Amino acid sequence: MDLGAGRRGVDMGPSALRVAGLNEKLGGLGYEVDDLGNVTVEQPEALPVGQSHARYLPQIAHTCARLSEIVEKAANKSRFPLVLGGDHSVAMGTVAGMSRHFHAQDRKMGLIWIDAHADMNTPESSPSGNIHGMPLACCIGLGPSELTHLAGSVPAIQPESVVIVGLRSVDEIERLSVLGTGVHAFTMRAIDERGMLSVIQEAIHHASLGTAGFHLSIDMDAVDPSEAPGVGTPVPGGITYREAHLAMEIVCDSGYLTSLEIVEVNPVMDEANRTALLGVELAMSAMGKRIL
Repeated sequence: MDLGAGRRGVDMGPSALRVAGLNEKLGGLGYEVDDLGNVTVEQPEALPVGQSHARYLPQIAHTCARLSEIVEKAANKSRFPLVLGGDHSVAMGTVAGMSRHFHAQDRKMGLIWIDAHADMNTPESSPSGNIHGMPLACCIGLGPSELTHLAGSVPAIQPESVVIVGLRSVDEIERLSVLGTGVHAFTMRAIDERGMLSVIQEAIHHASLGTAGFHLSIDMDAVDPSEAPGVGTPVPGGITYREAHLAMEIVCDSGYLTSLEIVEVNPVMDEANRTALLGVELAMSAMGKRIL
């Protein structure tokens, strides 16, 4: 899906990740992989944009609702949901599905959001009206009801159980949401000063405290564009190759990872599919691959 993005191309991200050998490499780690294919998404050329402050809202809500059902069903079968994007709007569907899964067990979930952007705009604050800048806000109950109510209960996840890692591009009004809602945010300065090990360990602490575990949402633009050029909205000064792998390895070691998604891979902007190849590498590290 690229309905939530301002630049076309991320709808081809799932194919790029498959071409990069995701299924085969997961199988090599010993996993039984069941690829359910792509969730059907209408193309923007055939649709009205709709509200300028929340572009393609009905279509995105419909797609995320369908995704949430698939994710919940997989989790209920004790499978590990791995979602491929697409723009970051898909996270609303993933989180909603996992939230319903845990809510039925009277348990809560955590969320680690690795991203250059906060994604905490609302239609009222967004300068672009692109919904891929709003999914985290919607997950914690801020935004259009079509999106905030996808999990049934609102919010889908409590703000104090949410952690953003790698933040370096925040809109002015959006900054108030980041500071005022109770989410934990680690900017690139924190990573520079403290190192990725300290940051990701604290992130895991917040996301696992009082929860059944956490969902990990990786926007590939969190990684520096020198390593991941094929993304929807590149921002200089990002996470390095080894920092990204270390974060995934520590997440795996924690034992709290319940689901994973990789989003915003844009093959149109990429070089020989290297961003998708890195995305697959990071997934492998998160799922247990080790050097020795």
